[in-house]
Order: sequence, then structure tokens, then C-alpha cells
Amino acid sequence: MTNSDDQLYIERVKRGDSLSFSFLVDKYKHMAYTIAMKIMRNEEDAEDAAQEGFIRAYQQIHTFQGKSKFSTWLYTIIYRVSISKWKENKLSTSSLDNETRESYNPDHTSPQLEQLHAQQQQLYIKQAIDRLPPAEGLLVTLFYINDNSVREIQEITGFSLANIKVKLFRARKKLERELQFLLQHETMN
Repeated sequence: MTNSDDQLYIERVKRGDSLSFSFLVDKYKHMAYTIAMKIMRNEEDAEDAAQEGFIRAYQQIHTFQGKSKFSTWLYTIIYRVSISKWKENKLSTSSLDNETRESYNPDHTSPQLEQLHAQQQQLYIKQAIDRLPPAEGLLVTLFYINDNSVREIQEITGFSLANIKVKLFRARKKLERELQFLLQHETMN
């Protein structure tokens, strides 16, 4: 489905064809859940946030004017709902001790990653992203996995362009340390 397909379904929904919205849900449900999961850090809460985001998008679809991609508009709603729910729940996240992670030298990560099969690489990268602080994990996911531009990420999150670039830079460094930690832990076992 292309952006023009999106527009066709959006117009149908605006005219009262609620079933057409299911096509948009099917297309965007994975990334919507991923965004919610990066913030909520809990499968049930992420599913609830993504679902509530889709409900709000459906209720507000008449406000979508097409000035940005539909996915950007939708992900903005999902992001805001997730942040709101996260604040409501005041979820506490657990992470590895920062000092332990900081002590690892990232120079050893690349050779270890090259030895892994592609599927194993994806698993370790996902685990490393999940260990990042929620905002950084979200930015990495949007930028590197979903291929959103920095401007689209700005629309989704409301962060400034400079802030996004700084956070992405820091997140890459942390991601590298996380990968090294995971790989060294794996080789010890």
C-alpha cells in the first residue's frame, strides 16, 4: 500500500466507511505497537496504548489534512497516547547498572557481530535497543528501523531537530556499549 492508497482509505473513512480504517490499522499496527512498546516497556500496556491511539486516530481522522504522511500523523498520536499512559501509570523501568555498561570497550563489538548470523544479529540489536532509555530506543527505532527522517521524528515526538540529532548520537554510542555487553555476556556463557 502506498501513500496514495492511504489517502484513498482515509477519504473512505471520512465518508463514513469505517471498515476502510481496518486496512490502515493492518498496515501500521506493527510500528504503532513498536512505538508504544518503546515507551511503555510492557506488552499489555503497549497494546493498550497502540489500540487507544488507533481509536483516537479514527475519531480524529477528519482533522488529517495530508500536509504530512499519514504514518507521521498516526505515529504522533500513538506517541502522545503512550507518553500520557506512561505518565499515568508511572511505570518504573529497570536497566543494567550504568557503570557496568560504561566500562565495556566498544572496539570489540564489531568483530563479534560479524561472526553472528543475520537472525542472531537482529535479536541482539533488538535486545540492545530495548535496554536503551525509552526515548532513545524510540528514536533509534524510528530513524534506523522505520527509516523516518529527522523532520518526521520531530513531528512525531515534538523534540527539536537539534535534540533529535544529539539524542540519536548518544543513543548510537549507548547501543554500541549495550551490544558489546550482550555479546561479551553471551560469549562467557
